[in-house]
Order: sequence, then structure tokens, then C-alpha cells
Amino acid sequence: MQRVNDLAWLIGGAQGSGVDSAANLFAKACAFGGLHVYGQREYYSNIMGEHSYYQVRVSARPVRATRSHTDVLVSSDAETVFLHAPSVVPGGAIVYDPKLTETPLSKVAALEHRARHDIERYLSSKNLPVTMGGMLQDAESRGVKLYPIPFDELLQKMTGGQLTQLAQAKRMANAMAVAASCAILGYEIKFLEQALENIFHGKKKVVEANLKACNLAYEYVAQKFKQDFFIQLEPLQTTEFRLYITGSQAVALGKLAAGCTMQTYYPISPATDESVYLESHELFETRDGTGAILVVQTEDEIAAITMATGAALAGARAATSTSGPGFSLMVEALGWAGINEVPVVVTLYQRGSPSTGMPTRHEQGDLRFVLHAGHGEFPRIVIASGDLEECFYDEIRAFNYAEKYQLPVVHLLDKSIASSSQTQKPYDLQRARIERGLLLHDAQTDNYKRFLYTETGISPRTALGTPGGIFWNTGDEHDEWGHITEDPVERIQMMEKRAKKLEIAAREIPLEEKINIFGDPDAELMLISWGSPKGAILDALEVLWAEKLPVCFAQCRLLSPLPSDDLKKLLERAKRRACIENNYSGQFAGLVREATGIAMDHLILKFNGRPITMDEVYQSVKQILLGRALRRMVLTHGA
Repeated sequence: MQRVNDLAWLIGGAQGSGVDSAANLFAKACAFGGLHVYGQREYYSNIMGEHSYYQVRVSARPVRATRSHTDVLVSSDAETVFLHAPSVVPGGAIVYDPKLTETPLSKVAALEHRARHDIERYLSSKNLPVTMGGMLQDAESRGVKLYPIPFDELLQKMTGGQLTQLAQAKRMANAMAVAASCAILGYEIKFLEQALENIFHGKKKVVEANLKACNLAYEYVAQKFKQDFFIQLEPLQTTEFRLYITGSQAVALGKLAAGCTMQTYYPISPATDESVYLESHELFETRDGTGAILVVQTEDEIAAITMATGAALAGARAATSTSGPGFSLMVEALGWAGINEVPVVVTLYQRGSPSTGMPTRHEQGDLRFVLHAGHGEFPRIVIASGDLEECFYDEIRAFNYAEKYQLPVVHLLDKSIASSSQTQKPYDLQRARIERGLLLHDAQTDNYKRFLYTETGISPRTALGTPGGIFWNTGDEHDEWGHITEDPVERIQMMEKRAKKLEIAAREIPLEEKINIFGDPDAELMLISWGSPKGAILDALEVLWAEKLPVCFAQCRLLSPLPSDDLKKLLERAKRRACIENNYSGQFAGLVREATGIAMDHLILKFNGRPITMDEVYQSVKQILLGRALRRMVLTHGA
């Protein structure tokens, strides 16, 4: 049975071999045809050689997460076939270079020991040779279609066999594999041409050479193989303008829209991409002329947060961006910002942990740490985005919250969001409201008290250098002027002053900025989650709802102050409750239990360094509804 515009496409190869470029080429070609695209990049924490892969989902409708299976696998090396061929569905396709067919498993040097052992045992159990060819035979026996493409022969034909030109042309093999995929899928090559022109804008000769190579591969598939693949891509007519954007870019654009004028960072994956993008757009066009942001790479993370804090004291909207190990180093300075009521924003991209952990892999393991980071007690707001649209608007909210309530704000993200790419509508700048709170441009007093006791705990704030706004900052406890004090009465008053801010924020922040609810709140099963699992859950819910299954999903976006009363009301209405998150212990589930007294009936957890797929959510929820699920379900998909 033929399927139209519903595809999971995956390309793999050695890092540095152009896997990302090829994936973006395919994704953009699909986007130019009016199709919706979602991509997820996976890679090792080295620069060259180790295995990298990129799954691109294509659909007529918006897509938000990866799949556990692959419909079309594109391989630029033997390792990709060894690792990913088992995930290709019956009727699916593998595009590969036939000259690699006899490659033995023993020659794939970079393969993990566990994976090597499992593959060898699997092929031996099937009485198949322990080679790439053996893995292809196994795939073919399951109904997978094989598409050997002799890239070298085609390139020799294009270059006339001239060695210098041939060596340069080999860089185009991945683009040719994309063209072969388009031919298999019956997708017009003109959209691939548009993607090439977009990527190599202004480089006419590069576009022409790549297009020539792509045409050769496209025609080879059309002439050599039957045009009977069970999935076809068809362009859709649309007048809707769409962005094709990554999570890191969405956050960076949110900072620019928020009026951030100072970003500091020390390089650390996966956070660095955001600052690099900002560095390349330090000057940018606005409706009113030219905007600017100063991006500073500091000597370490301690300098990064203290420099951002200093900029915030001077009146700038300032942020720093980091990941888990970097945030660990920032903790003492975060406390300094807390006691001095400095509106600094920390964008934190979670990754595999603890210690250095898995630097380029995914996890949601920092929630507990972020909520309590720092010795003693001081208020901070913590928000978590679930998708690329929220990344943009939440970054604006982070600055508004920081300045309105005069405290540090942590915007909690993760590697999955940073490394994902998606087509989506342009952001609505009318929603980009900037609220600077009680910021005075003239203190208008001879007795300015920066930390004035007020009913809300929020004092009128001046930037350094404001006329009449002189005050003191210190890491010690202080009085209303900022002078150091150890007076017990002053201590109580100042602690209560700072703590009041979270109470006010909890009352003032609208419910829609705290929790998103999808489905009928009276459904039998209530799912709760936070952050990046949102996309996989929503994609799975579409299938579950089509099957008339009673499921609701509550996504928590405000983690401190936690909307515990609202969560409790939702959870009390459900017969069964499950929490989905990417960590070992179910940190959010534990937090909700502490705040509401309600325990989850089921935990759906994943902590192998890979994002949750929509298939994993669907299958886990189905097991719960059928009464077959364990209380703690651990998800394991990922190569």
C-alpha cells in the first residue's frame, strides 16, 4: 500500500564527511516543496571520524519528533549499514556504495565494543557473513529494497576521469545520495536545485557542479530501478512562508527580539552553537535601523556569569549560555546575583551527565540541581521550553521575568532541542513585549535605597551610573542601602523581601505560561512532562486520539515557582498518571510528588543519551492503557 508524504529518512557516516550538510540539503529540498520537516542530529564528542547520523522526518502536517524506525537509509560508509540497517522497515530502502559491500565488521575501527559484539552475534546466528554485505542480505530477506549507487563511476563519467577534478568531485557524493533518495521517492529534482542555490548562495559554479552530479544520480536511479517504492513525496501548494531553523538559532533570535545586548559564554557543547550564531549576527537589521549585541568568549564559566551580571547591573539585558559542567562552575556567582537581586539570564543546555558525562548526547538530568544550585536559599525563576517556538518566546519571557522580579532566571533547555531543526511559521514580533519592571532613569532622591523594603519585595532599580542612584553591592547580607549587616532583624526582613518575589511571580504569571494542556483533562490517563519530550508526546497523541484512547497531556513550562496547585487539580481528576522524562530517577515526578502529595502510577524514562521517539511514547502509553505496563519503564531506542 503506497504512502504519500510520511517519511523517516536517515543518513549516516563519519563525522566530517558531510552528513549534516546532506541532511540539511534533503530537508530544505522537502521544505521548498511545501512539506513539513523535522530533523535530529546525533554525533560523537570528537571532531572527525566517529559515527554521526541525522534523521529527517517529512510530512504533509507539522512533525515534532523522530521515529524509532527508518524508511530510507542513506549510507556513506559500512558502519552506517551495520548500525542502522536493522531499523529499516520491510519495504524500506537502503542507499549505499557497492564498493563497500565486502567490508568486514573487523575493519570498522570506530565501532563501539558492545555494538560490535551484538552485530557479530546477530549475523552469525543467521549464518550470514560478518560483513556489510551480510547485513544487506539480512535487510533484503526482511523485504528491504537495496539501491547500490556506484558514486565513483558516476563521478568519473562527470569529470572525464581527470584525477584532480575527481578528487574534488568526491565531495559531492553525499549530495548525489540525496538526489538518489529523491528519485526513489519520486520527488522532483527542481526542489533539490532550489536547496542547493539556497545553501551555496552566490556560488554559481559550486551549485552547477553539484547539480550536475545530482542529475547523474537521479537519472541512474530512474533508469536502473523500478519506480515502485511504497513511499512517495509530492509537493504541496502553499502560500505560507516558513522558517527552517535549529533550536540554537531559535533561542538566539529570541534573545535578539528580547533586546539582549550582552551575551557571554565559554565554549561547551551543546551550548556553543547559540553563541556562535549570535557572534555571526552581532549587527542586524531592525524595523528602526540597526541593532547590535556584544558577544564575549570569556576565559571560563565563572568569568562568563560574573561579566553578564556586571552588564545587567549596568542596565543591559544580559545573558550567559552554558551546559551542565559550566553551570556547576557558575553556582557561587549565581548566588551573588541572587543576594544582590540582579536580573541576569542563564540559558542552560542539559546534556549527558554527571561530570563530563556524554558531552554531545541528550539528557534532562539537571532539574534538581538547577532548582537548588547555590549554597543557602535565594529565589530564582526556572522555565523549560518544549519546542522551537517556545524557545523563542520563552527567551523573551526570561528577560521580562528577570527584570520584573529582579532575580536570576534559568532557561532550561537540552541537547535534543539544540540539535533539532524544523520548519515553522515566522515568529510574531507583536508578541515580543519587553517589560523592564521598576527600572528608574533618575533616582530622584538624595537617599536612594536600592534594596528598599516593599510589599512585593521588589524595589525600584537603577543602573550603575544613574544620577542619584548610588548604591552598594556585596556578597554579604546587607541593609536597604546595600551596606553589610549581620543584624538579626535586618536578616529576617531581607530574606523575606527576596522570598516574596516568587510568591508574587506565582500569582502574576498567567496559567498559559505555566502549563500547556493537550486533550481532555477528564481523560482516564494523564501524562505529565517538561521540556523536549513534548514533541514525541504530541506526535504519539495524534495516533492515540485517532484510536479513541482516553489520554491527556500536561506540559509544565514553569518549574520554579512550580504551579503545584494547578498540577494537583489536574492530577486529581485522572484515574491513572504517568510522567515522561529523559533522566534515570524521574526528577520531575519526584518534584511533583513533593509539591502535591500525588505519586505517579508510571514512570516512562530514557537516559541512554538519545531523545525519546514518538513510537516509544505511543507503545508505552498503549501498554499502560492495556494494563500491561510496569511502574517504571525504561526506553532504549538509539544507535
